[in-house]
Amino acid sequence: MPTLDDILEKVGEFDRFQKQTFFVLCLLSAAFTPVYVGVVFFGFTPEHRCHSPGVAELSQRCGWSLEEQLNHTVPEWGGHGASFGSRCRRYEVDWNTTGISCTDPLGSLAGNRSSVPLGPCRDGWVYDSLGTSLVTEFNLVCEDSWKLDLFQSSVNAGFFIGSINIGYIADRFGRKCCLLNTILANVVCGILLVFVPTYLWIVILRFLQGLVSKGCWTAGYILVTEVVGPKYRRTVGILYQTAFSVGLLVFDAIAYAIPHWRWLQLTVTLPSCFFLLYYWCLPESPRWLISQGKNDKAMKIVSDMAKKNRKKMPSHFEDIKFEEEDGGKQSPSLIDLVRTPQMRKNTFILMYNWFTSSVLYQGLIMHMGVAAGNMYLDFLYSALVEFPAAFIIIVTIDRVGRRYPWAAANLVAGAACLVTALIPEDIHWLKVIAACIGRMGITMAFEMVCFVNTELYPTYIRNLGVMVCSSLCDVGGVIVPFIVYRLVEVWHDLPLIVFTVLGLIAGGLVLLLPETKGRVLPETVEDVENFHRQSAPKAKKIYLHVQTSEVAHD
Repeated sequence: MPTLDDILEKVGEFDRFQKQTFFVLCLLSAAFTPVYVGVVFFGFTPEHRCHSPGVAELSQRCGWSLEEQLNHTVPEWGGHGASFGSRCRRYEVDWNTTGISCTDPLGSLAGNRSSVPLGPCRDGWVYDSLGTSLVTEFNLVCEDSWKLDLFQSSVNAGFFIGSINIGYIADRFGRKCCLLNTILANVVCGILLVFVPTYLWIVILRFLQGLVSKGCWTAGYILVTEVVGPKYRRTVGILYQTAFSVGLLVFDAIAYAIPHWRWLQLTVTLPSCFFLLYYWCLPESPRWLISQGKNDKAMKIVSDMAKKNRKKMPSHFEDIKFEEEDGGKQSPSLIDLVRTPQMRKNTFILMYNWFTSSVLYQGLIMHMGVAAGNMYLDFLYSALVEFPAAFIIIVTIDRVGRRYPWAAANLVAGAACLVTALIPEDIHWLKVIAACIGRMGITMAFEMVCFVNTELYPTYIRNLGVMVCSSLCDVGGVIVPFIVYRLVEVWHDLPLIVFTVLGLIAGGLVLLLPETKGRVLPETVEDVENFHRQSAPKAKKIYLHVQTSEVAHD
């Protein structure tokens, strides 16, 4: 009695049907980047200083250069870069006073520069930027800089809540239904973001966008891995994530061409409207249909798959029936994730690895100080490093399996963080190399946790399992700014020590998980419980029963 994977071997594991599904879903993966990392461009913070009435006129009268103007009129400038005082405080003097000296304006006003009182930026700020962002439009700097953190936190809060709710919808009502509804909601929220005039509404819409967008991306991942055979599942999963990396490059180029955040938001949202055409382009997951007892629909998709792949359905495949000892369809439940020992162990280890991957992935980017240089080039470098990580996974994973490369990636990332922290600051090039090795390792671990997660849960709860475990990724995304920006005040490399501990523990825990190389996707909880054995029992497994002529004759 063959399983669905056996049927796919006959009608095509990764032929025209699956390639078309894979391509259209990769477009969806690439379009997720503006939501996940959009704050880099939507909320970039340019150099800024207080606007002081009369300074421009005085500078013109005295013939100052910009540097001379800043040295004379901005506190703590000193020609060595900006500080809190230079960005958020101004001299409490009247620059419109007559008789101000052009060589020592403060001395002529107060006699002693150090005795001039400082005050807040009551008249706004001057931004050294040709474009616009949330920061420049709503003045999210100085005392209000926390509002930009709230903008990003609202997205992660949406990711966290949506991970569970959208995961349940995908497992209860189907992958395709989940995709179409979340695409529509994401498009509506994205377009409204362009036109709402207040910061509060922007945060609310950003939260709603996070609520649906990550669930949409993950449901697409689940669907694309469920329609291909086991030989191609891991490659398809990695390439689906690589499409996200391609989206990073495209988003970077668009942001460079359109430096105004509202126009940028509109430009990256409108193409998503075409994803609504997926109603006609995408199939429902036959695995999900079988798990829900919808055998006729599953058989129809399998037949369409064979026709599209130009393969002939074996003549003895007259019907597909769903059978399980307990009978009836299975409904997903959160309790199922921790009800049995192996499921419980898998769930907790996967949750920790999602958390660690997020903290190290984002934390290394923050710690390397990407924003210190050219914003677009720094973003480009951070995107390019993801391609060799994907290549290494594809080349090695079939030879040695999932578990050991995944554990090694975490261990290398943790060790590289420790080495980076121990290298002296005056050997900067070596610190950069070590940090890049750490980034490479955690990128590999991040990609692997995603597709291994799908291989460790049965079909009826697979989407919910991925959503719940990956929600810890969003918790990590909320926490990591505090780990980086608070601890660097104690010691610049202290965050790297924290990353080292997290990474090494994650690598050790991965070794406790079962190997999934070459194994069919589990269909029931009992399959998962027996996964660690070389030969798992076949009891209580979902089968595609084949009615042959001999059976019919009996």
